[in-house]
Amino acid sequence: MSIRTRLTLWYTGLLGISLFIFSLLLYSLLSGILLSVVDDRLATQAQNVINLMQTENDPLTVMLSGKAKLPPIDVFASQYYIQIVQMDGQLVQVSENLRDTHLPLSAEVKDDIANGRIRSYTISAGQGARLRELTMPILLVGRRVGAIQVAQSLTPLDDSLNVISRALLIGSVSSLLLAAVGGVVLARAALRPIQAITRTARRITQTQDLSQRIPVAVPNDELGRLTSTINDMLARLAVLFQTQQRLVADVSHELRTPLTTIQGNLDLLRRGAADDPALRADALRAIGDEAARMQRMINDLLLLAQLDAGLQIHRQPVEMDTLLLDVYRQAQVIDRGVTLRLGAEDQALVLGDRDRLRQLLLNLVDNALKYTPAGGQVTLTLRRGEGWVQVAVTDTGVGITPEDVPHLFERFYRADRSRARQSGAGLGLSIAQWVAQAHGGRIEVESQVGQGSTFTVWLPQMTGSE
Repeated sequence: MSIRTRLTLWYTGLLGISLFIFSLLLYSLLSGILLSVVDDRLATQAQNVINLMQTENDPLTVMLSGKAKLPPIDVFASQYYIQIVQMDGQLVQVSENLRDTHLPLSAEVKDDIANGRIRSYTISAGQGARLRELTMPILLVGRRVGAIQVAQSLTPLDDSLNVISRALLIGSVSSLLLAAVGGVVLARAALRPIQAITRTARRITQTQDLSQRIPVAVPNDELGRLTSTINDMLARLAVLFQTQQRLVADVSHELRTPLTTIQGNLDLLRRGAADDPALRADALRAIGDEAARMQRMINDLLLLAQLDAGLQIHRQPVEMDTLLLDVYRQAQVIDRGVTLRLGAEDQALVLGDRDRLRQLLLNLVDNALKYTPAGGQVTLTLRRGEGWVQVAVTDTGVGITPEDVPHLFERFYRADRSRARQSGAGLGLSIAQWVAQAHGGRIEVESQVGQGSTFTVWLPQMTGSE
């Protein structure tokens, strides 16, 4: 069953229950009001008869003789049935429209007469007809001497209630039908954006074109915000998809080059270079370098996978000046003809993972050495102040264009124009940024094309309370 059908059924069902309760309450209220009006009329008529009796009859004579003068039949008989009874329930007089019959005297009515209570009853008159009867005590000279019973047929009231019930039924059914039709229309209109989302998703699945977007009809309602969110998600998926495509191309290229070198050197060794010590040494060195290069790339990819899986760092006090000196010594092995020097070096302590911080600094230093021509210079400095530790890696390399700076820390991104001649899959800076952020810090970049770049790492300084 579709959502549209379920919404329509729920809407119609709730409306049906509401209409049923409303109709029931309205019918009960009208029935009670009309019955109250009948009771008021019966009470008025009974009081009129008692007043007439008191003015036109000697009460004692009436009660002793059993005869009383009633109101004229042409005035009352067409609407009311009247009878007078003694305290013991014995009939004294009945109106002519009762003829040979009389109003029923149940034990409850006799009890009301005996106790002088005014009470209204609904009694059956046969063949589905009903009567409304009211019993009122007759007071003569301050004492109860009997009671008057006045009744009226409820057929007009029942006919009115039947008309009302049919009107409520017809109105409720009509309202439900209109609600069902309106529910279908409203559900279709409300779900139209979802249908657009479905169609767009189907087109994307069929064409693999993530550039498509869902039109937003009303931006500020719930579906409009959902559509905007999905469009944002599609935009991010498109970026991730393009990034992954670039990753596959870059990794394929990066792996093909060392594999080709390794395969070429192996072929060279098979053709006799193994017998020449110099050629053998060169071939083995080339194979080792390319294998190490592939290992670094695979390690970076594995680390990124671990980061995505929520890798946790192990925090302990780290002396940044000692760590920077270790990085400086290790980087001198791969200086590539670039002068590597230490600048200002303050003593500083941070709370973090020593291995990850070493990896962060090595990535920045390797990046600086890689993009600084031979004869250039890379400087490492360490400063502290105002609760922060600053480690800066400054080079005199090719620099970075302003357009590339915002994207430097994106995974697999490489500034192609200034760095196309260099190898690498663009993972180092992304890993460095994650390490800095995991320690509560950040990395800032300043660069000018042709003059060099400065990467500054900001880390929270460890205090004595930590």
